[in-house]
Amino acid sequence: MSKIVFLDRGTISRDVEIPPPSFAHTWHEFERSTPHQVIERLQSAGIAITNKVPIQAVHMQALPDLALIAVIATGTNIVDLEAAKGHGISVCHVPGYAEISVAEHTLALMLSLRRNLFEYREQVLAGAWQDSGQFCFFNRPILELSGSVLGLIGTGAIAQSVAARARAFGMKVMFHSPSGRTDIETIETVALEALLAESDIVSCHTPLSARTYGLISEAQFRMMKPSAILINTARGEIIDGDALCRAIEEGWIAGAGIDVAPVEPPPADAPLMRISGHPNVIVTPHVAFAGLDTQRNLCRMTVENIEAFARGQAVNLV
Repeated sequence: MSKIVFLDRGTISRDVEIPPPSFAHTWHEFERSTPHQVIERLQSAGIAITNKVPIQAVHMQALPDLALIAVIATGTNIVDLEAAKGHGISVCHVPGYAEISVAEHTLALMLSLRRNLFEYREQVLAGAWQDSGQFCFFNRPILELSGSVLGLIGTGAIAQSVAARARAFGMKVMFHSPSGRTDIETIETVALEALLAESDIVSCHTPLSARTYGLISEAQFRMMKPSAILINTARGEIIDGDALCRAIEEGWIAGAGIDVAPVEPPPADAPLMRISGHPNVIVTPHVAFAGLDTQRNLCRMTVENIEAFARGQAVNLV
C-alpha cells in the first residue's frame, strides 16, 4: 500500500476537494511544511505531493522509499531535478493547467492599471467626486488597451492564452522566448530589447531558470517606455526587486501589477512591499492561478499523474 504525503495542502482552497487515487494507499496531508520538516514527514512515503515546499538532495538522501515527487503546479524549480535523477526518483508536474485563470488575472491587472481603477475607487471613497462639482471626475490618465502593444515574455500555453484575449481587445502582441524557442509557427519572436522598447505593457509568462533569473533589472527597465506597465504572474525572481522599486519611485515606468515574489509571503521590508501602496502598483498574493475551476483541474490532473505512475505508465514527467 502506497503512502502519499501532501506537504502543503494549504496552497489549495478548502473549497476544492482532491479526488482520492483509485489504488490502495494511505493519505497524509499537512497545511504547510518547512524544509526542516520534509524528511520527518516523508518517512516511508512512496509519493510526495508538493506545491512550493522544496525537496532537495539532502532530503532525497534520507528518503529511500520515495519513488515519485508530484509537483502540484507547472514550475518545478523547487525540486533538485539532478538529485532526483541520481536517486531514481521520478518527478511529474501539471503543464498548462492555469492558462485561463492566469490569463484572466493578467488582463484584469492590465485593465485596472491602464484605467487607474483602484485609484479612482479611493478617490470616490475620499469624497473627491462630490467635491469636484462635476458629473465626472478624473485626475488620473485613462488609457485603452485597444491599439496598444503587449509584449509577452514567454511562448507557452499561458502566454498564448493571454495573447488570444489581448487580441480580442484590439492589442498588437509581440513575443520574446528566453529559451530561444522557434518551433511555434503562429508566433514570431523578437529580441528582448526590441520587445521592451516597443511595448506599452510587458507581461512575464516564463519559467524560472538560469536564463530568466533577474531577467528584468535596471538596464531592462530603462529600455521601457516611461508610459509602460509591467505585469508579472510568473515567478518573483524574474524581476530584480530593487530595480523595480527604483523604476516605480523614479518614474522609469508608469506602473506594475505583481502577483509573485522571490520570497512568499514577502517580508514587510521587502522591496515589493515598499512600493505596494503606490497608486500605480497592484500587488496580489500569488492568486493568478487560483480560479476554483482551475484548482479543481489542477488537483484532478495531479491525481491522474500519480495514478499513471502507479500503473507504470508515467506521464508529465520532467
